[in-house]
Amino acid sequence: MHSYTIGQAARLLGVSPDTARRWADAGRVATHRDESGRRLVDGKDLAAFSVELAHSGGGEEDVSYTSVRNAFPGIVTAVKLGDVAAQVEIQAGPHRLVSLLTREAVEELGLEVGVEATARVKSTNVHIDRA
Repeated sequence: MHSYTIGQAARLLGVSPDTARRWADAGRVATHRDESGRRLVDGKDLAAFSVELAHSGGGEEDVSYTSVRNAFPGIVTAVKLGDVAAQVEIQAGPHRLVSLLTREAVEELGLEVGVEATARVKSTNVHIDRA
C-alpha cells in the first residue's frame, strides 16, 4: 500500500502542511507513524478524503492547479478496467479529472486507488503520468 507524508498529502490536497496536520489532529484524515516516527496517510484513505474534501467545497486555501503545461498533480481515486480500455479518475485538489486509456497502460504505470499521479491536459486529451 502506498503511504504519503503529511507534506506530500498536503501538496496533493492543495493545502499547506499545517492545514493537513490540523486535519489529522482533528481526526478528519487517518494517520499512522512509520518506524522513524513520521506521520503517514495511507493512499486509499487519502484518495477517499480528497474526494470528500472536493465535494464539501474544498480546503481553506485557494490554489490554482494550472500551469504552462497544464499539469494537475493529484491522487488516483478510481480505476475501472475493461478488457481493452480503462478509465482513471484523479482528484487534483478541487479538480476531478477522468482519462480513458488502454488497460495495458494502466497496468504498466501501476495505477491504482491511492497512487500519486499527474494528469496532463492538452485540448480535449488527458494524459496520465505516474509520479
